[in-house]
Amino acid sequence: MKFAEHLAAHITPEWRKQYIEYEDMKTMLYKAIETQISSEVADRDVLLQYRLKVDEQFFKFCEKELNKINTFFAEKLAEATRKFASLQNDLELIKNKTNFSSGGDSTNAMKTIIRRLDPRELSSQNRKVHDMKLAFSEFYLSLVLLQNYQNLNFTGFRKIMKKHDKLFETDSGSKWREEHVDSAPFYTNKNVGTLIEDTENLFTGELESGDRGKAMKRLRVPPLNDHQSPWVTFKVGFFSGAFTVLLVVVVITGMFRQSQDDWKLVFRLYRGTFLICLFLFLIGINVYGWKSSGVNHVLIFELDPRDHLSDQHLIEIASVFSVFWSLSVICYLYSDLFAVPAVIHPLILVLGMIAFLFNPLPMFRRNARFWLIKIFSRVLVAPFVRVNFADFWLADQLNSLVPVFMDFQYFACFYTSSFTSNSWFERRGKKIES
Repeated sequence: MKFAEHLAAHITPEWRKQYIEYEDMKTMLYKAIETQISSEVADRDVLLQYRLKVDEQFFKFCEKELNKINTFFAEKLAEATRKFASLQNDLELIKNKTNFSSGGDSTNAMKTIIRRLDPRELSSQNRKVHDMKLAFSEFYLSLVLLQNYQNLNFTGFRKIMKKHDKLFETDSGSKWREEHVDSAPFYTNKNVGTLIEDTENLFTGELESGDRGKAMKRLRVPPLNDHQSPWVTFKVGFFSGAFTVLLVVVVITGMFRQSQDDWKLVFRLYRGTFLICLFLFLIGINVYGWKSSGVNHVLIFELDPRDHLSDQHLIEIASVFSVFWSLSVICYLYSDLFAVPAVIHPLILVLGMIAFLFNPLPMFRRNARFWLIKIFSRVLVAPFVRVNFADFWLADQLNSLVPVFMDFQYFACFYTSSFTSNSWFERRGKKIES
């Protein structure tokens, strides 16, 4: 992978403007070479003067970038130092409120004293400990991102100077790097590594009873170049292609096997689930757009940076649901060949989607599903709880899904009517007005 692509894949989106402008530097060098070739400079003295002028402009730009990076790094390091001190103070306050003594196994002693509290105080203290763990986890992530910022920018300067020397057949780029970059504060400062180590030790000793494995499992950060696995990409392509083929089969079959009245019923029974599939697909496109534009939706929606759905995961779920939707419609259209009631197929599809959403087993992205259920619950009780951005966003999306709710109302009325009128096993369901 070229470094420009590597840099784009590893940057922290909200810091995009603070990284080395590697592409601009590379463009400057290539334009200088193109100008040199097109002007057919043959005289050695003239060529030397031209390259000196190019170097002056190039290194001036590099110095500007270096100052920008040093300034930003210093600001972030100072912010991280203050944050670490604040977390230490908050941890001490929690320990003091539980009459905690600093000797011995801190977490076990804290838990022993907390058990003596009344239920309300116990719930409050447990919540504070949970929030403290979350705060340390997010702080640790910020430190890893800052350390990554150091490494990427140094690598960028090293790569661009190497390219400069190769194009101009000189060693001035390497000398400039040794003189300016190798001694730059953003590269030589090791305080970020020290803060990372101190955070690991404090979190392990005070909040995880000395269990370093458990602590690092909570603190660990996924690879910052966390590209989608080829298997996920394959599944997206496979199910999307399968849905396209099945959709053609649905249309062709419907043209020859269904009357206009039958299509009206099929439309009402299947439109809601189709719109849900389409909605998931478009959300995946949105996430891809946010990521490409540098919008940190993980931070905005307060998602777990270590465990959340990517754009391809969302499109994968949408394509899988779409395949099952298509198969359900085809089964409906050919139900007379299977000697089963036609209207059982849309019911199985809806029940399957509901079972997927509420499945309590640790599979099929349970954390993401339960996050959605939690946010949806908060939307329902919004007048009585504080509304966060994710709650407001989901409520706004639900306004766009009004046809889905109308169709599910029709769906419930249809099956209630079919069951009470003993028409459950008829080939064609009875049409009812919503």
